[in-house]
Amino acid sequence: MSNNYKSAGVDLKAGDEAVDKIKILAKSTFNKNVLSDIGHFGGMYELDLSKYKNPVLVSSVDGVGTKLNIAFQMSKHNTIGQDLVNHCVNDIAVCGAEPLYFLDYMAFGKLDPNVAGKIVEGFSIACKINNCALIAGETAEMPGLYKEKEYDLSGTIVGIVEKGKVINGNNISDGNILIGFPSSGLHTNGYSLARKVLLPKYSVNDKPENLCNSLGEELLTIHRSYLKLITILKNNFSIKGFSHITGGGLVSNTNRILPKGLKLEIDWNAWEMPTIFKIIQNAGNISNSEMRKVFNMGIGLVAIIDASDKDKIFEKANSINEQPFLIGKVVKV
Repeated sequence: MSNNYKSAGVDLKAGDEAVDKIKILAKSTFNKNVLSDIGHFGGMYELDLSKYKNPVLVSSVDGVGTKLNIAFQMSKHNTIGQDLVNHCVNDIAVCGAEPLYFLDYMAFGKLDPNVAGKIVEGFSIACKINNCALIAGETAEMPGLYKEKEYDLSGTIVGIVEKGKVINGNNISDGNILIGFPSSGLHTNGYSLARKVLLPKYSVNDKPENLCNSLGEELLTIHRSYLKLITILKNNFSIKGFSHITGGGLVSNTNRILPKGLKLEIDWNAWEMPTIFKIIQNAGNISNSEMRKVFNMGIGLVAIIDASDKDKIFEKANSINEQPFLIGKVVKV
């Protein structure tokens, strides 16, 4: 019997079926700037520079890490795409940028067009919410590298900002204060440790103490987008810096935008650690210092501002149903 690609584990027909599903979903995110169809060798996006004097393109690439393992166990694939888009959008939004378009990469052990469709459904939902287009991507079937029902994802976001409106932390100074905004859970970081301590003790279908949802549902809570909040804050106030709290925790991520000679003083009692983090800490007997290095601890976005703007920002945040916390300040080393 002669060999062929399908006998090697790659199903070209399944690939074509997946592309057909993806096209419909991706096109739902298109706007007048998208010039190419899904399936071309490259995605084309026409830049409208009429409102910019010195436009700067801002880009970021990321994945969702081992949160994927929870999606596999739950057989739930329609939210993980939203995680990826929102994570990438947040990373450029904290620089002051507005997202333009998103590109994805999906690699499967065995391509299931229905699973691929669910993932891209998540991409399309988040792209529409974040007002960006899903203009291109790549789907690969890689037997022998991934298990049959497993896959990996990565995404790239490209955005734009006026050069004079870039937010980079250069103006942060001694006495500035830190305003924290709640996360929706673990977001997309810390899952290797969370799985290590939780899954020997619980199944994804268990409902540990004080959780409203099953453990799996709680761990798949969508990484929230902060784009709308960031846009409102930067358009109404002089923001010294924003920090998206991802891997490395609150201190490590916020230190990335601090000028030399400055450090953070965090009041860890300024907000209550959400239940899921308490369950993780208790299950693994994890120290406070380790928890703070790995997880966002319930704060997903930090804004650094002049202390004089605190009351106005709190009032504005409350008016849009946000719950800000005064979580610390910037001091000299």
